[in-house]
Amino acid sequence: MRFIHLADLHFGKMLHCVSLLENGDQLDWVERFLRLAAEKRPDAVVIAGDVYDRSAPSGDAVELLSHMLTGLSELEIPVMMVAGNHDSAQRLAFAGPLLARQGLHISAPLYASEKLAHVTLEDEHDPVTFWLMPYVYPALISQVLGDESLRDYDTAVRALLERQEIDFAARNVLVAHQNVTANGAEAERGGSESMVGGVGQIDYRCFDGFDYVALGHIHAAGTVGRESVRYAGSPLCYHFNEVRQPKKGPLLVELGEKGTPVRTELLEIPPLHPMRELRGSFEELRDAELAFPRSNEYLRLVLTDRRLSPEIFAFFDDLFKARGSVLMERGTEYDPFTQNVSSPNRESTEQKSAAALFRDFYTDRSGVPPEEKDLDLLAFAGELASHADTHAEPDARDIERLLDYLLGQEENA
Repeated sequence: MRFIHLADLHFGKMLHCVSLLENGDQLDWVERFLRLAAEKRPDAVVIAGDVYDRSAPSGDAVELLSHMLTGLSELEIPVMMVAGNHDSAQRLAFAGPLLARQGLHISAPLYASEKLAHVTLEDEHDPVTFWLMPYVYPALISQVLGDESLRDYDTAVRALLERQEIDFAARNVLVAHQNVTANGAEAERGGSESMVGGVGQIDYRCFDGFDYVALGHIHAAGTVGRESVRYAGSPLCYHFNEVRQPKKGPLLVELGEKGTPVRTELLEIPPLHPMRELRGSFEELRDAELAFPRSNEYLRLVLTDRRLSPEIFAFFDDLFKARGSVLMERGTEYDPFTQNVSSPNRESTEQKSAAALFRDFYTDRSGVPPEEKDLDLLAFAGELASHADTHAEPDARDIERLLDYLLGQEENA
């Protein structure tokens, strides 16, 4: 049995105010995927949740999913799809029984029944049953099973699976969208996930007996606990942290006879707009970008030796726009108040000076860094505040000094 494992499509995703639908990224990916499916001709396609980026998707997002599923139907490839935490299980399952006749099998909302939707396909090694478990949480399972003792994710999911009539002597595949861990250690996150980081942990041994577990929720592809429990990862980078993963694409899974190892292969699909981070001094980045021009990228710029002045920002922004690229994030690790360059990792909020916090906030809200006079004013106000009694009324002399400073700036402007 050969099937393709996808997850975390997030159709309708916005990235730093850029619509990946309107900019063509997600449509381009779907077209490439359909060509890949036509080439590989799998026995099924499995989509492990977060089909949409929000529970009430836009019309364009719905149309894109329709286009993808219609293309797979024309190829006569069955599809197994579950709802993730970003999806509305009820909306996604609309007309489910009718669509199942066309080979599109969607997880039913759990509150409708304690029984999971499942589909059995045949190959030369006899049946394979695909069990479709939508995103679940303890309170929902507790209500459906009528057991108030189910308070944590691991115990609740074990109880739910025990209610299913699963023949583990045969081959079974579970499709799920959860935060699965190995002995308490979480899988490496991509950077754009929600509701992970200690929340909703389910140990991989909860799924012992399944021949393959097709997971969604974590945007970095990888195994959890054993080779046959896998995250497919998101199809595209949805965060600049995800540029650590040089290749993204669906997994081609080959399931042999019962008891034999599962084989997987990454089917890389290059993005329409690759994401890249530029980190270094102004001169280093300027010289490198002029010497080795690239085009049609999504970029993050981090200076390490100076403030990101309006002039520097304009230089890079104009340069990248001329090449069809988008400068999505920009910032600096240079702290002018300590005259030190920070470490490659961002400083925590507690470590940053008030001026540095103001600089980050201003840049985040306006899209450009504050001007020198704004930072100087903040530094001057901070100096006054550092000598003031925080429990007393503002000193009239300090107010007068601050007004004089502001008037002086106006005269020099």
